[in-house]
Amino acid sequence: MAGSFGSPSDDEIISGINITPLVDVVLVLLIIFLITAPVLYQSSIQVQLPKAKSGDKSQKSPLNFTLSKEGTLHWDSQVIDWDTLTQRLKTHEGHLSEETAMISADQATPHGTVIRLMDVLRQAGLTRFALNVDAPAN
Repeated sequence: MAGSFGSPSDDEIISGINITPLVDVVLVLLIIFLITAPVLYQSSIQVQLPKAKSGDKSQKSPLNFTLSKEGTLHWDSQVIDWDTLTQRLKTHEGHLSEETAMISADQATPHGTVIRLMDVLRQAGLTRFALNVDAPAN
């Protein structure tokens, strides 16, 4: 036998499986899922917006609030309670006056809950609000 130990000669059958390409593919898929998961989760908040014939879908805001019909409050995609909302708004206090708060409330949400959210935001220094509606495509 004229070859190095452990290396197969030309006439031997290779019985091992190289899993390196499999690991590479799995890691790439994992990275793709980790990147897309927050986008999927953010759009998974189920809110039935009220319908309006005049609405503007082009407004975007870093302060997106969602109220579900059960009264659950979300800031972007995170569930937040009323006390935590007040504390987090205090940390953003300096530049809130220039921002617009986008409020997406389910049509079954009580009016008082929306007013309560607007009152908390106004006390934190926000003066501009936008109510999200389900507007027809232009």
